Amino acid sequence: MSLHPTRAPLALLIAGALPLAGCGSIGRAPGVVAGFVSHQLCSGVFVGGQDPETYYREAVGPNMSVLGPLIRHTVDRQRGEVTASIAGVITRRAAYRGPLGCVAVHGAARPAARLDLAPPAPPVLADIAGPAVVEPADPALKAALNRAFAESEHGPRRYTKAVVIPHDGQVIAERYAPGFGVDTPIQGWSMTKSVTNALLAILVRDGKLSMDGPAPIAAWSNPTDPRHRISVDQLLRMTSGLDIGQSLTSDPSIVLDPTAYMVFDTDDMAGIAEQARLGATPGSHWRYTNGNTLLLSRIIRDHAGGDAASVEAFARRELFDKLGMRGVTLEVDGVGTPIGASHMWAPARDWARFGQLYLDDGVVGGQRILPAGWVDYSARLTRGSEDFGYGAGFWTNRGASRATAWRVGHGMPADSFMARGSWGQSIVIVPSARLVIVRLGYAYTDRNDIAALERLVADAVVTVKDRPAAN
Repeated sequence: MSLHPTRAPLALLIAGALPLAGCGSIGRAPGVVAGFVSHQLCSGVFVGGQDPETYYREAVGPNMSVLGPLIRHTVDRQRGEVTASIAGVITRRAAYRGPLGCVAVHGAARPAARLDLAPPAPPVLADIAGPAVVEPADPALKAALNRAFAESEHGPRRYTKAVVIPHDGQVIAERYAPGFGVDTPIQGWSMTKSVTNALLAILVRDGKLSMDGPAPIAAWSNPTDPRHRISVDQLLRMTSGLDIGQSLTSDPSIVLDPTAYMVFDTDDMAGIAEQARLGATPGSHWRYTNGNTLLLSRIIRDHAGGDAASVEAFARRELFDKLGMRGVTLEVDGVGTPIGASHMWAPARDWARFGQLYLDDGVVGGQRILPAGWVDYSARLTRGSEDFGYGAGFWTNRGASRATAWRVGHGMPADSFMARGSWGQSIVIVPSARLVIVRLGYAYTDRNDIAALERLVADAVVTVKDRPAAN
């Protein structure tokens, strides 16, 4: 999700909404903005380890624009809390909860979670790099990194923070902005949806979940409920038909969208999503919305044991530990459901390790983590998404679509697919070139800096074309 709308109209919208606080979606808008500021700043400071004012200036403030003078925020390091207010009228608070990240606080703050996690088992994925930053040996790759980090003299800024490029399982080039390094967690935004895809796959692999048939959501269990027909596959492919807002574009109305309210100003995100009515027959219409993935997140939580501790243990045991992803924080909402649409933090190398899983068809160290055929299923184009090229939790260049034609025409191979998040977070997976390309930062350039990503991928593909594969 992106709260990066047109500038002045958003400020006017919020200013006009302040006197209407509590009056429907318009009245909720100030709470959404204050919740966004408090949660994001809390996570940036306590999960990402960033300086509060620098993080606010680069990752939060640009989304406030002329609304900025109305916003006040305080960081209480001793209590592990961040408070944000708008014009002194609307106040929201977020608290750090240790391994579970930050959570919005409505009422009394909860103590940091006590998780009795087993020591991580040795990873089955071979290490992708040593402890030092990998400087590219190829001058063309150096030039590609220079372009990825370059800023326009006149703006807008792209704030690239990390680029990591493994080829055939070994990093051949990486770079970090000042204050960032190989261990710095960075939020993936909607790349988190692709992690939700993997957790679902593990449940399917173990026979605990079916992608077809009615989704296991108790509120829809009555066969006479028209939502009873919605499948897990349709939720993952964004074809559920639920009238639940949209998370694809950013305009002044985004703060009124129910998905923004779910993520930034409520305790039970999936609880809001399950109340949505059908706006279209399931399977008939593609609409990208965080609500679908939040429902999937609760399904994962329920199958893992029903609470935050059990889902954290499940994700680490079955996925993160096996890949050697040691720096992950998968944040949860107030009832312990992972915010599986947008709020996983991890170092760039960990995001690259995740991409490697899909590059290798779900098999790591001889172990099949994802079911056979799952990667191709995930990258298969969803009908109705042709303008954008969406698969099942991933964006894709496979299949005949206008989006594919554009991206392939700009250097991204036709077999590639990607995890993609707001402000240009990206993991591009290119099986034909045995490449994973990770780019992280806070881009305010056109379309989340897609042109720069296309150039980076094209440069990397050309560079490794004649490079021998690792043994």
